[in-house]
Amino acid sequence: MDQLIDDFSTRLARRILLERESRGWSLADLADQSGVSKATISKIERAEVSPTAVILVKLASAFDLTLAGLMLRAEARAERLSRADDQPVWRDPDTGYLRRQIFLRPDHPIELVTVEMPAKASLTLPASSYIHIRQLVWVQSGRLTITEGTERHVLGPGDCLGFGPPIDTTFANETDAPCVYVVALARS
Repeated sequence: MDQLIDDFSTRLARRILLERESRGWSLADLADQSGVSKATISKIERAEVSPTAVILVKLASAFDLTLAGLMLRAEARAERLSRADDQPVWRDPDTGYLRRQIFLRPDHPIELVTVEMPAKASLTLPASSYIHIRQLVWVQSGRLTITEGTERHVLGPGDCLGFGPPIDTTFANETDAPCVYVVALARS
């Protein structure tokens, strides 16, 4: 699986460069639009570093894409059948968060993702990552704490949370065991 992650990271780096260049943006333009430093963007585009989930969300938002939409463009596939061996997998270098894109097509309104959140890991995504989507989270195993602004939800196996209006949201696994959950997204 590490080779699959490495291959996808390289394609993702190329896609970010292509998205920036197709808009005629300089590194400074993308930095201004996303709030990510020019040096970081340059390293990401050269595949010298793997971007964190938070940085990817900022870059995707600058391109007026969801994170899943950016990843779909990096994968460049639009088949109806999504074979497990072909599903893009990405690991956040900061948290170890492992994301697998189960299903995504540009002509289909639903996207499915599974996430494995390591023990004691957390990730905060900005409200901008939810502007163009509606989503719900369904916990498969472990415990997941989701904090939307000041509202805190603790979810166990089988629990499902539909998200409210866009707001900064923290996903946290406060336990000593990994947590696995499914994210279902619909473009709004």
